[in-house]
Amino acid sequence: MGSVAPVEVEGAELLTVELPLVTPFRTSYATSVVERKLLVRLWTDAGTGWGECGAPAEPLYTSEYGDAARHVLVHHLLPRLAGAGDVTPDDVAIALAPVQGHRMAKAALEMAALDAWGRRHDRSFASLLGSTRAAVPAGVAVGVTGSVDELLAAVEGYVDEGYRRVKLKVHPGWDVEPVAAIRRRFGPDLALQVDANGAYARCADAAGALAALDPFGLQLIEQPLAEDDLVGHAALARTVSTPICLDESVTSVATAVLALDLGACSVINVKPGRVGGYLEAGRLHDLALARGVPVWCGGMLETGLGRAANVALAALPGFTLPGDLSASRRYYARDLTAPFELHDGHLLVPTGPGLGVEVDEDALASMTVDRQTWSP
Repeated sequence: MGSVAPVEVEGAELLTVELPLVTPFRTSYATSVVERKLLVRLWTDAGTGWGECGAPAEPLYTSEYGDAARHVLVHHLLPRLAGAGDVTPDDVAIALAPVQGHRMAKAALEMAALDAWGRRHDRSFASLLGSTRAAVPAGVAVGVTGSVDELLAAVEGYVDEGYRRVKLKVHPGWDVEPVAAIRRRFGPDLALQVDANGAYARCADAAGALAALDPFGLQLIEQPLAEDDLVGHAALARTVSTPICLDESVTSVATAVLALDLGACSVINVKPGRVGGYLEAGRLHDLALARGVPVWCGGMLETGLGRAANVALAALPGFTLPGDLSASRRYYARDLTAPFELHDGHLLVPTGPGLGVEVDEDALASMTVDRQTWSP
């Protein structure tokens, strides 16, 4: 990632914020009306950096959750990073490696460090990652709705706004009917994919149910089975013709290699928090690019901070499919930064130092429900 001078961690502030969603967001495992986010404001001798933790408020989507991330940051990760002395961005993962798991907490701390380094060296987050594009195509994720008519209305609005890809959340009983309705209304040219979040893990006839989606020309079926069922995904991939994409199953470059070697997937959703940080996400991108595997950037309903970092990552050349990169107003009436807007179906990659966005302190104050200061 190029030469950068080391910095020393001087302290941090952990803030929990709550952002009301514009509309409830329903998946196969939960319905959200408010997003509760953990932010890291890292103080270094190079200046301040911001990180956002992808861990949700409750351990329903992942074993990681906000309060646990806060605990491991305060008691284990921040002390280790500060104790390492002068460090470069590449040293962050090394300093945190003895702590097992907690990838989303690690990713938030690394993000804050990268932001601080970028600001010190007047380099953008995209530049630090090696990204090359000025804009990335925007995709939108549509949660489970109360009816097919409600779904059609929602998708029509997003198509009219210019989104380049639509992803539907599905589960057993809500799959073929909504997909068929979307195809009838919008035709075969709409880039369409589905995401099950592992909802078919206990469905005995998963292969038959998902093979029924083959006639609809989907880009992919994302994470149909449980995250630890790579063998099941490999068997499913041999049964259905629609490409299988893995999300929750891929937690590192090593697990990606295993999944690809088993034939468990042919597409990968890259989420920086899930793999432990943006540098590991970049290495996963490099692996996929070398093997000719399409990748795209997944989303966790990020604020403008996390969105800025994800957009920068998605500007790497191997991200050939539109990701879960929506305009801010898709989720939030008021964001923590200046809102991201669509430009001909794309989001512009921030070019300013670090993340390239500034926190709206008034918005931050109004949304903060808890804060904790940490010092070495």
